[in-house]
Amino acid sequence: CTLDSEVALRVGGDFFFDPQPGDSPVNLVLIAGGVGINPLFSILLHIADLHGYQEGKGNRPKLGTVKLYYSAKTTSELLFKKNILGLMKAFPGRITCCFHVTQQRSQICEELQPHVTGK
Repeated sequence: CTLDSEVALRVGGDFFFDPQPGDSPVNLVLIAGGVGINPLFSILLHIADLHGYQEGKGNRPKLGTVKLYYSAKTTSELLFKKNILGLMKAFPGRITCCFHVTQQRSQICEELQPHVTGK
């Protein structure tokens, strides 16, 4: 987003992401804390599946980028972190993630370091 961009925000409840072939591409920002990653991880996997099919034949939805912001106390509490790193590697520039830790006391592993902010 840039200054003065219009955004839609949805907090909790029953939500999903189901783009249709005729829809304009949208950029998503997903924000999760702790186990709240579960429904957003499902959305992320769905987007990855759609990106995988996007180059195939057929009438597929057009997709923008996805930025996931995910916070937990420590990196050990970041659920699905290896899967998320794999998705970022498989779809560079299209799926990105910034992990944030609030109570990390130990060294952050090298694989996560470029993607982690916090104490």
